[in-house]
Amino acid sequence: MSIPETMSCIEIAEPGGPEQLLETTRPVPEPSAGEVLIRVAAAGVNRPDVIQRQGNYAPPPGTTDIPGLEVAGEIAALGDGVAGWAVGDRLCALVAGGGYGEFVTAPTDQCLPLPQGLSMVEAAALPETFFTVWSNLYQRAHLEGGESLMIHGGTSGIGTTAIQMAGQLGARVIATAGSDEKCRACLELGAERAVNYREEDFVDAAKAFGDGRGVDVILDMVGGDYIQRNIKSLAPDGRLVSIAFLRGAKAEVNFMPVMLKRLTLTGSTLRAQSIERKSAIARALKETVWPLIEDGRIKPVIFRTFPLAQAKEAHELMESNVHIGKIVFDLGQG
Repeated sequence: MSIPETMSCIEIAEPGGPEQLLETTRPVPEPSAGEVLIRVAAAGVNRPDVIQRQGNYAPPPGTTDIPGLEVAGEIAALGDGVAGWAVGDRLCALVAGGGYGEFVTAPTDQCLPLPQGLSMVEAAALPETFFTVWSNLYQRAHLEGGESLMIHGGTSGIGTTAIQMAGQLGARVIATAGSDEKCRACLELGAERAVNYREEDFVDAAKAFGDGRGVDVILDMVGGDYIQRNIKSLAPDGRLVSIAFLRGAKAEVNFMPVMLKRLTLTGSTLRAQSIERKSAIARALKETVWPLIEDGRIKPVIFRTFPLAQAKEAHELMESNVHIGKIVFDLGQG
């Protein structure tokens, strides 16, 4: 199939609400050395896309302003020096931007083969959340089998991924969510315990889940007043990993429990990390997690798909927080 000169994509007209997402036409990008050009079949919608649209998460220097951090599709062209991939190969990829378009370039080190048994839509839901969960739980928090993990936002894309991944790798999981329906979904995905945070104190639940000590690791995307409560919820030598701040990045914190319990507070963002770091994550995922996906032991949870032209509606759904799992654009190209 020939490569056109232009493509349809979504751009952010100016910082603001979902109505600022406009369909437009841009030149098809050309792959640089070590990159592939992907004909996009499906693209994931993620919370960082919303934050970028609002003007609070600028792309790294040299990166396209087109939003979108993960795609699945097939290789349309190879950049110089690419080995191990061929035109027509089906894959999914983590990108620093550009996913909301019919074509996107990606470094080969951030590409992974399409898992057997998954559709393009399902595969597009993997990279951003799986890279994020792996890097934070296993490279930063060093979560081990048999340890206890509390996941806030258990039915988000990150949450549904973390519940399954951690459970399959031997951790005991407790998750928080905002409704009984969402709590049931967490349990169905493998959590041992689910806490409706509107009706129950997750601090008490975490301490009970950890036999009175608290939990070993917390994956938090809420921030704000959750930070001090997370510290209370951790067991001695526990680790708190922050990946987002839906309630704000600033809080007044009593650090005495951090000292007394020998706690570790850490966190990261994924987008600005080097290709080398992302490559290491990709290798670990391919070795450890991809077999679990292909065995059907881990499966992305897809809540709803949209055509690319309905980016506004997709972001409105994301901001409503009613979804369980991932929102994905289906471009119908694969």
